[in-house]
Formats: sequence, C-alpha cells, structure tokens
Amino acid sequence: MHVTGKCHCGDISYEADLDPSMVSICHCTDCQMMSGSPYRVSVRVPAEQFQMHSGIPKTYIKTAESGSKRAHSFCPNCGTPVYSSDVTDPKSYSLRVGCLDQRDHLIPQKQIWHQSSVPWSTNIANITKLTKQ
Repeated sequence: MHVTGKCHCGDISYEADLDPSMVSICHCTDCQMMSGSPYRVSVRVPAEQFQMHSGIPKTYIKTAESGSKRAHSFCPNCGTPVYSSDVTDPKSYSLRVGCLDQRDHLIPQKQIWHQSSVPWSTNIANITKLTKQ
C-alpha cells in the first residue's frame, strides 16, 4: 500500500510503500510517555520503501533496558513524532500511523507490550462520543 505522511506543521513530508499487516499497537511505558497517549500505533517499512521529501527531523536516541539504542525522529518545529529506526544504517523505519494520510485504512493487527497497557485503553466503546469538542 502506498502512503504519504507529514508532521503537523508540514515541514516534514515523506512517502512509503508498506504492508498493512505490519501495523501494531505498542503499550510499552516508553511509547506511552513519548506519544503522550496510552499507546502508540506504528507500521514498519523497509528502508528501501521509504522516501523523505522535505524537512530534516531531529533525533532523540533512546536506550532500552537491554542497552540497545533506537533513534526516535520528530519535527524540530512542531514536535510531531514521525518515525523510529536503528541509530546507524537503518534497515527499516517504524512510521507513526497518526502522521499518515491513509491512517484510517491502517488497522492494527497486533498489540505488543500488553503487560504495560493502561487498563481502560483497550475498551473505550462505551465512553461518550461527541462529534466535536
């Protein structure tokens, strides 16, 4: 599936070809903190299928408990998280689904780090819904 994406302010834009079956929800506490939400939705894309068009993301290197490092890239202007990757010579990019224009077609296929999930986050069907704020 061909997708296009951008940050909130539009300084960073890109496109990719991806497999929709690779969309996942991560409930780890790092994703909760870095997204400001109870989970993050991402889709892994091979590096050769990802192309930046504009902007240069700022990168934060996160070190996991295991000691492995991961580069988290975001817009230096608006702060929108755009993707994560290996620190050097990325073989793939984990695109943040919320930045993709086709996000309504990218249905998560699995949940990881579910042991860290916020209990209410997995069942919001009965919460009051307003069309706008």
